[in-house]
Amino acid sequence: MTIDNTTYAEAAMLINKPIATVFQAFINPEITTKFWFTKASASLEEGKSIDWNWEMYGNHTVTVKVLTIKENELIAIQWGDNEQNIVEFEFNNLGESKTFVTITFNGIQGRVDELCSQIRDTTEGFTLVLAGLKAYLEHNIQLNLVADRFPAELTEA
Repeated sequence: MTIDNTTYAEAAMLINKPIATVFQAFINPEITTKFWFTKASASLEEGKSIDWNWEMYGNHTVTVKVLTIKENELIAIQWGDNEQNIVEFEFNNLGESKTFVTITFNGIQGRVDELCSQIRDTTEGFTLVLAGLKAYLEHNIQLNLVADRFPAELTEA
Protein backbone atom coordinates (compact mmCIF):
# COMPACT_ATOMS: atom_id res chain seq x y z
CA MET A 1 0.00 0.00 0.00
CA THR A 2 1.30 3.45 -0.90
CA ILE A 3 0.21 6.58 0.88
CA ASP A 4 0.05 9.64 -1.38
CA ASN A 5 0.17 12.39 1.21
CA THR A 6 3.31 13.15 3.17
CA THR A 7 3.93 12.27 6.77
CA TYR A 8 6.19 13.89 9.34
CA ALA A 9 8.24 12.97 12.39
CA GLU A 10 8.81 15.27 15.34
CA ALA A 11 11.03 15.56 18.40
CA ALA A 12 10.98 18.34 20.99
CA MET A 13 12.72 19.29 24.22
CA LEU A 14 13.13 22.09 26.74
CA ILE A 15 16.64 23.53 26.83
CA ASN A 16 17.36 25.64 29.90
CA LYS A 17 19.28 28.36 28.11
CA PRO A 18 18.33 31.69 26.48
CA ILE A 19 16.79 31.42 23.02
CA ALA A 20 19.71 33.20 21.29
CA THR A 21 22.18 30.66 22.72
CA VAL A 22 20.08 27.71 21.61
CA PHE A 23 19.46 29.18 18.16
CA GLN A 24 23.18 29.80 17.59
CA ALA A 25 23.94 26.19 18.55
CA PHE A 26 22.25 25.13 15.29
CA ILE A 27 23.59 28.00 13.14
CA ASN A 28 27.25 27.79 14.21
CA PRO A 29 28.99 24.49 13.35
CA GLU A 30 31.66 25.13 15.99
CA ILE A 31 28.88 24.46 18.50
CA THR A 32 26.80 21.95 16.51
CA THR A 33 29.79 19.62 16.12
CA LYS A 34 29.82 19.21 19.90
CA PHE A 35 26.50 17.32 19.84
CA TRP A 36 25.57 16.28 16.27
CA PHE A 37 27.73 16.07 13.13
CA THR A 38 31.55 16.23 13.04
CA LYS A 39 32.14 18.76 10.24
CA ALA A 40 30.28 21.42 8.27
CA SER A 41 31.33 23.34 5.20
CA ALA A 42 30.00 26.62 6.68
CA SER A 43 27.57 28.20 9.12
CA LEU A 44 23.91 28.12 8.16
CA GLU A 45 22.98 31.06 5.97
CA GLU A 46 19.69 31.54 4.15
CA GLY A 47 19.89 30.53 0.48
CA LYS A 48 23.14 28.58 0.84
CA SER A 49 23.82 24.86 0.57
CA ILE A 50 25.95 23.44 3.37
CA ASP A 51 27.57 20.01 3.68
CA TRP A 52 27.25 18.25 7.03
CA ASN A 53 29.59 15.32 7.64
CA TRP A 54 29.52 12.45 10.11
CA GLU A 55 33.08 11.08 10.15
CA MET A 56 32.13 8.27 12.54
CA TYR A 57 29.78 6.85 9.88
CA GLY A 58 32.33 6.48 7.09
CA ASN A 59 32.38 10.20 6.30
CA HIS A 60 28.66 10.20 5.52
CA THR A 61 27.75 13.63 4.11
CA VAL A 62 24.37 15.28 3.64
CA THR A 63 23.95 18.53 1.76
CA VAL A 64 21.33 20.78 3.29
CA LYS A 65 19.88 23.79 1.54
CA VAL A 66 18.97 26.59 3.94
CA LEU A 67 15.48 27.74 2.99
CA THR A 68 14.57 30.08 5.85
CA ILE A 69 16.23 31.61 8.86
CA LYS A 70 14.16 33.76 11.22
CA GLU A 71 16.52 34.68 14.03
CA ASN A 72 15.60 33.03 17.33
CA GLU A 73 12.40 31.62 15.78
CA LEU A 74 12.88 29.22 12.88
CA ILE A 75 15.40 27.44 10.70
CA ALA A 76 14.06 25.51 7.68
CA ILE A 77 16.31 23.34 5.54
CA GLN A 78 15.93 20.92 2.67
CA TRP A 79 17.60 17.66 3.72
CA GLY A 80 19.48 16.13 0.79
CA ASP A 81 18.33 16.14 -2.82
CA ASN A 82 14.65 15.39 -2.21
CA GLU A 83 12.76 18.71 -2.27
CA GLN A 84 10.02 17.21 -0.10
CA ASN A 85 12.41 16.45 2.79
CA ILE A 86 12.09 19.64 4.80
CA VAL A 87 13.38 19.92 8.36
CA GLU A 88 12.13 22.75 10.54
CA PHE A 89 13.77 23.79 13.79
CA GLU A 90 11.32 25.89 15.77
CA PHE A 91 12.45 27.87 18.83
CA ASN A 92 9.95 29.03 21.46
CA ASN A 93 11.01 31.42 24.21
CA LEU A 94 9.56 30.25 27.53
CA GLY A 95 11.35 32.78 29.69
CA GLU A 96 14.74 34.32 30.29
CA SER A 97 16.61 31.02 30.24
CA LYS A 98 14.14 28.52 28.80
CA THR A 99 13.82 27.58 25.14
CA PHE A 100 11.54 24.87 23.78
CA VAL A 101 12.94 23.40 20.56
CA THR A 102 10.80 21.40 18.14
CA ILE A 103 12.39 19.63 15.18
CA THR A 104 9.99 18.45 12.49
CA PHE A 105 11.02 16.33 9.49
CA ASN A 106 8.43 16.69 6.72
CA GLY A 107 8.16 14.66 3.54
CA ILE A 108 8.20 11.07 4.70
CA GLN A 109 6.52 8.93 2.07
CA GLY A 110 6.07 5.29 1.14
CA ARG A 111 4.27 2.13 2.13
CA VAL A 112 3.08 1.76 5.70
CA ASP A 113 6.13 -0.30 6.73
CA GLU A 114 8.46 2.31 5.18
CA LEU A 115 6.58 5.13 6.91
CA CYS A 116 6.86 3.45 10.29
CA SER A 117 10.58 2.81 9.86
CA GLN A 118 11.34 6.36 8.71
CA ILE A 119 9.24 7.95 11.46
CA ARG A 120 10.91 5.79 14.13
CA ASP A 121 14.44 6.44 12.86
CA THR A 122 13.93 10.18 12.33
CA THR A 123 12.26 10.72 15.70
CA GLU A 124 15.01 8.75 17.45
CA GLY A 125 17.77 10.63 15.63
CA PHE A 126 16.44 14.08 16.37
CA THR A 127 15.69 13.12 19.99
CA LEU A 128 19.36 12.16 20.38
CA VAL A 129 20.37 15.49 18.82
CA LEU A 130 18.18 17.42 21.29
CA ALA A 131 19.37 15.39 24.30
CA GLY A 132 22.99 15.99 23.25
CA LEU A 133 22.28 19.70 22.80
CA LYS A 134 20.70 19.87 26.26
CA ALA A 135 23.66 18.15 27.93
CA TYR A 136 26.18 20.32 26.11
CA LEU A 137 24.51 23.71 26.63
CA GLU A 138 23.25 23.12 30.18
CA HIS A 139 26.14 21.10 31.62
CA ASN A 140 29.03 21.46 29.13
CA ILE A 141 29.05 17.67 28.64
CA GLN A 142 29.56 16.02 25.28
CA LEU A 143 27.56 12.79 25.51
CA ASN A 144 28.43 11.57 21.98
CA LEU A 145 24.89 10.23 21.61
CA VAL A 146 24.85 10.44 17.82
CA ALA A 147 28.33 8.96 17.48
CA ASP A 148 27.59 6.11 19.90
CA ARG A 149 24.21 5.16 18.38
CA PHE A 150 25.81 2.89 15.76
CA PRO A 151 29.21 1.69 17.07
CA ALA A 152 31.57 0.44 14.37
CA GLU A 153 31.93 -2.88 16.20
CA LEU A 154 28.24 -3.63 15.55
CA THR A 155 27.91 -2.18 12.05
CA GLU A 156 31.04 -3.40 10.27
CA ALA A 157 30.44 -6.38 8.02
